[in-house]
Amino acid sequence: MISPALPPAHDKTPRTARAHDQGTSAEESITAWALAARSGDPDAVENFVRALHRDVRHYVTYLSADPQAADDLAQDTFLRALGSLHRFEGRSSARTWLLSIARRAVIDSYRHAAARPRLSDADDWQTAAECAQPRGLPGFDDGIALTELLDVLPDERREAFVLTQLLGLPYAEAAELSDCPVGTVRSRVARARSSLMQYLLDAERGPVGTAA
Repeated sequence: MISPALPPAHDKTPRTARAHDQGTSAEESITAWALAARSGDPDAVENFVRALHRDVRHYVTYLSADPQAADDLAQDTFLRALGSLHRFEGRSSARTWLLSIARRAVIDSYRHAAARPRLSDADDWQTAAECAQPRGLPGFDDGIALTELLDVLPDERREAFVLTQLLGLPYAEAAELSDCPVGTVRSRVARARSSLMQYLLDAERGPVGTAA
């Protein structure tokens, strides 16, 4: 007979430790799905994609500063990843590995866009965000505001902020993904936070400015 679980009141594990354990367990599960997916396990593939799709979409949205391209970039990322799973050996977490592929997908999209003639300008990022996001959902206005604010950050600060503050990656993994020291990531995040706070104050008085 399986013993009933103790009620939460009997759990003496500190809340922060439980949260850390849950996060570690989730990362291990995602990495295990990625490894199982290498052999063509359809359930593992589905679980892997489902677990990370939201993070990938958020990452490419803010990194590319183009909400309208997010779905295409996310799809491109997963197509690349599924085609490269045979080379994934689990040395890093599957999340970090996948986001590195997403980063390359965004860079390649920039190169492709630069190599073709521009047909139109897309300076009105607020309009782009409004078109890309469903209306009538909680946080819709906040989402647009965040897109606008992040758009004016320098690329490196925006990436560091999105990875650590929005996607929840540890600073060490964000550093590995960005190919820079951990201290650099911490500095970029701190400066991004400072800039965002200043932009929010400025927005109350007028249009958002441009980061120095």
